[in-house]
Amino acid sequence: MTSRQVVYLVLAGIGLSVTWYFNLQWMAETGAGIDFVAFFRDGYLNSASTSLTNDLLVGCVTFLVFSFVEARRLGMQHWWVWPLLTFGIAFAFAFPLFLYFRDRRIEVIGQRSGSR
Repeated sequence: MTSRQVVYLVLAGIGLSVTWYFNLQWMAETGAGIDFVAFFRDGYLNSASTSLTNDLLVGCVTFLVFSFVEARRLGMQHWWVWPLLTFGIAFAFAFPLFLYFRDRRIEVIGQRSGSR
């Protein structure tokens, strides 16, 4: 495993931890449980949260386009998992995890072409 891959995995772990800590806090505060509509609505409570929510949405859509194109280009299977992880878990988790798997796939392709 390369140092870059370690960084990607650490960032995915941090992305999972810091987002879900606050997701669970929100669920406890609102009593809403896993209510995506209420959670999304609360992302638009004021100008600051609206800016961050819109920034995140554009980043997510950009990542999904990129991940789809890269997954096809590199022959990565199960692309459908990235939208699920992005919107079901966290973008801050899915993006670095995708980069980790992308990096591993590039290594495999490089090893195959180097062995010819």
